[in-house]
Amino acid sequence: MIPASRPNPDQLLAQLQDAKSRETRGTLRIFFGYAAGVGKTYSMLQAARQARREGRDVIVGYVEPHERADTEALLEGFETLPLLEIPYRGVLLKEFDVDAALARHPDLILVDELAHTNAAGCRHEKRWQDVEEILEAGINVWTTLNVQHIESLNDVIGQITGVIVRETIPDGVFERADDLELIDITPEELLARLKAGKVYVSHQAERAIQSFFQKPNLTALRELSLRRAADRVHDDVEAGRHAKAAIQPWATVDRLLVCIGPSPTTARVIRTAKRMATALHASWIAVSVDLAGEESSRAVKQQIAQHFQLAERLGAETLTLAGQDVTETILDFARSRNVTKILIGKTKQPRWRRFLLGTVVDDLLEQSGEIDVYVIHGKEDIQPFSPVKSPDSHLNLSSFLKSSFAIMVAACLAAGLRLLQIADAEANTVMLFLAGVAWAAFRYGRGPAVLSSILAVLIFDFFFVPPLYTFATADSQYAVTFAVMLTIGLAISTLTSRLRAQIESARKRERRTSALFELGKQLSSLSGKIFLVNAAGSKLSEITSGEICIYLSCPSAPAELVFGGNSSIANHPVSLPTAQWVIDHEQIAGAGTNTLPNALAVFFPLIGSQRSLGAVGIRINEMQTLLEPDQRRFIEACANQLALSLERDQLAIDATEAHIQAETEQVRSSLLSSVSHDLKTPLAAIAGASSSLLQSSTYDEAVRRQLLETISEEANRLNRLLENILQMSKLDAGATTPNRQWHLLEEIVGSALRRTQQELKQHPVQLNLPDHLPLIFIDGLLLEQVFVNLLENSARYTPPGTGIHIAAVLEKDVIRINVSDNGPGIPAGAEEKIFNRFYRAFPMADSGRGSGLGLAICRAIVKAHGGTIIATNVPGGGAEFVIRLPLRKDAPQIQVE
Repeated sequence: MIPASRPNPDQLLAQLQDAKSRETRGTLRIFFGYAAGVGKTYSMLQAARQARREGRDVIVGYVEPHERADTEALLEGFETLPLLEIPYRGVLLKEFDVDAALARHPDLILVDELAHTNAAGCRHEKRWQDVEEILEAGINVWTTLNVQHIESLNDVIGQITGVIVRETIPDGVFERADDLELIDITPEELLARLKAGKVYVSHQAERAIQSFFQKPNLTALRELSLRRAADRVHDDVEAGRHAKAAIQPWATVDRLLVCIGPSPTTARVIRTAKRMATALHASWIAVSVDLAGEESSRAVKQQIAQHFQLAERLGAETLTLAGQDVTETILDFARSRNVTKILIGKTKQPRWRRFLLGTVVDDLLEQSGEIDVYVIHGKEDIQPFSPVKSPDSHLNLSSFLKSSFAIMVAACLAAGLRLLQIADAEANTVMLFLAGVAWAAFRYGRGPAVLSSILAVLIFDFFFVPPLYTFATADSQYAVTFAVMLTIGLAISTLTSRLRAQIESARKRERRTSALFELGKQLSSLSGKIFLVNAAGSKLSEITSGEICIYLSCPSAPAELVFGGNSSIANHPVSLPTAQWVIDHEQIAGAGTNTLPNALAVFFPLIGSQRSLGAVGIRINEMQTLLEPDQRRFIEACANQLALSLERDQLAIDATEAHIQAETEQVRSSLLSSVSHDLKTPLAAIAGASSSLLQSSTYDEAVRRQLLETISEEANRLNRLLENILQMSKLDAGATTPNRQWHLLEEIVGSALRRTQQELKQHPVQLNLPDHLPLIFIDGLLLEQVFVNLLENSARYTPPGTGIHIAAVLEKDVIRINVSDNGPGIPAGAEEKIFNRFYRAFPMADSGRGSGLGLAICRAIVKAHGGTIIATNVPGGGAEFVIRLPLRKDAPQIQVE
């Protein structure tokens, strides 16, 4: 036990580690306000001028004057770093130059607008990341921030103002600031500054006043900034208290602690604490102490559970503490939470008992130090409490008989030692009796152990101390022996019973921890709400040995029963309304509670990070045990496991749907962009050629033929484009199933060459197809389309006169087909991308005539045949497409004459 006058070693270690980390890091000071125009930058520059007069090396890294004359005047005379110029969409953006600041390495640098998003091309995405790097280099930074830029307040501020702020900083950055200076003016004064043009120019000010800068918005933002500043000041107070190793609380703000026990006085103490907390505007905590090694009866646990329910209804935070000593545990917790007042009940006890055994109240009064202790005396009439009797509450006669038998066995062994005339038989006799007491205490508990201690002393006196067979003693020294023997026996019984209770408590915790671990492990390996709910429901039913019913919330409908449809809970008429109430209010309700107590089960909410996801109904034989603090926490932990798993599953579904939607939108945009251009080009050519033929009759035969060929070529091109789009849509929809037949590869390649002879006029094609290739089981038309697309692709992207090579070889159970050219090849890193829809490696090389669908169709067709297609670069230059198609062993044999 650490004396109250000594600091906590863990806190000292944390302080030393924090001090060491700050030795080389710069300090961060934030000038904090609730809106633009309150004077953050102005105040920062004023303070910087004072710092410079004091001899500090101060420079300006980035300050946004917003065309405010007063701010620009304060900037005069400061050394200012040159800004980093970033070209962006034809505009030259100016950003804070981190490298210049690191090279200059001043004592203090001013960096305005901490939440700013940097332009693309900067080292960091956010300015707060620039500031973090500067701080790590040992440079002190002063900056400015508005409350709406704190990440955790984003949703709240969006709800208040109707504006979603995109530029935010993590809360940790704000919390790690070494100094916070609140810059505050009234909303009326800020609006007056806006109207006077001191914040924005006139037309911007009018828009701001009509939208974001409305007085109710500003008042709410001001309250948020004041609260965050007050929280920060409180954190600084706590840090200062710990830094000074102050054990006693600093009463900068009142915090009450209520001691919860089974006594009827506790209800009065709780209500008194509520009234005091309301009067003092203070937070309050209700705690009970679970003594290690002490097993409370079921009645005591139920009474404490009722008191906890009362405290929660009145708004208290409730906790169960574990410890060896009630007073020490309460005071340690009170000091750690900066509690200023402790309230405890006191019932009447005999004076002799208080003198001999002491009381928790007296110990608290003596050891509380600077903490005020309020003792609420008397007994209050409360609702009659009728606890469910547990088997442990009755005397177990067999345990007492067995413990007595253990002492009889010890007496028989001691008599045997006397008969054998073993030296020190008397000392050994005492040890045997004490061993019997220890055995009884460990096996049967404290009550039988106390009986064993008394019985051991009596038997030792009657059978082993002269004169024998009488309780009288010839030697008065035996009185001391009896007293010591009884004292040691009682001590052994107490300690052994406590050890037994600790072991049993550890076993319970181990079982619960193991059950939670198994539940979490099982849920983490599953997906889908039905599977998750079924797994959790089955596990909870196994753990509690009761009926389980799980409801999930529906946005615009009553709760949906997902698990336990055949249970008595589901068939009870009150279950659905109770589950819906629990979901709506995120509180426990049902049997044994004060809300809908006529329900058949106790319902626990499934609370996710953002909303309530459902409710779990549990019915067991002894319903009151579900509301005991330890059992209730365990069930809530299981419910939280299920809620988090359901939320994780929903987030995965949302992410998948968002990804699909984004891909669909991208495909739609790409399709519209590509098709609109590709349709427009041939249609324009057709329209131009046909109109020329119609408008003029003076063209000679050669010109007319050329125009007609143009119309024919562009019409064919338009037809191929539409075929590609139709083929791709069929493949995406799964509507295309290969109509497989036995084909010769030479015939497929020859047909593709005939279809592309116009495109290949300037590209000689070399074939290297070995004789006696086996028949391949394919859809001839689809595979022919693959070769057509590859040949058109090669002809489009290779210079005139370069050749195209088609070869095939057998590799075990596949046939490998290579289509290569002597063109520019494939850009590095694009070997896979070229198979994506609408992707073109050289968009300018074909004057935008390609649709970007050809290779995607090739891969889809080859994949439908169970094959693969990849693209590589030929070492000597050019691209090569490698197709591998599976061969069947039952291919028909062909005779070649």
